[in-house]
Amino acid sequence: MRTRDAGKEEIVKQKAIQMIVSQGIEGFGMNKLAKECGISVATLYIYYADKDDLIKKIGTQIGRNYFEAMIKAFSNDMPFAEGLRKQWDIRISFWETNKMEVACWEVLQNSTYGEYINQGMVDLRAIIVAFYEQAIERKDLVPISPEVFRSIAFGPLFSLLKHHAIGKKLDGTHFTLTSNVIDEAFNLVLKALTP
Repeated sequence: MRTRDAGKEEIVKQKAIQMIVSQGIEGFGMNKLAKECGISVATLYIYYADKDDLIKKIGTQIGRNYFEAMIKAFSNDMPFAEGLRKQWDIRISFWETNKMEVACWEVLQNSTYGEYINQGMVDLRAIIVAFYEQAIERKDLVPISPEVFRSIAFGPLFSLLKHHAIGKKLDGTHFTLTSNVIDEAFNLVLKALTP
């Protein structure tokens, strides 16, 4: 039986992520992946049972990395403005350092794998919901539904990150996410969410 090579396995994961982003799930296959990695298809099956196993493991790992980043230096009992800004900063940092993984996560979220890979995000959702509920109890946050809270609290950030990824404003001119833009958007979100 052939042994696992951690270096080769990492190459396989990175190539798979790149291929899922560039070709989508429909264009992704084990034969293509093996060719991209310069290995035999049999080698892939040392690491993964099949294509579904590979995609689920990659999606779950990206989700786990995201979850660990989101809770680092964050507590659900933080003052609302401080905690929300911490979440924005963490999300921006994660996006900046993991662009390809974030793009892969988005592809997987909008596929039949979305529900499976989201199972690992239950803890993060619970932490954010507790943060939201405690902020309402302290009257730091206007009482709104969790769905509206998430849309207003993070929707503008996600939109700005997408513009940054594309590198263009709505009018087609160049766009880069700057600290001034982040502050402007965050202050408007805070104004909308606080009494």
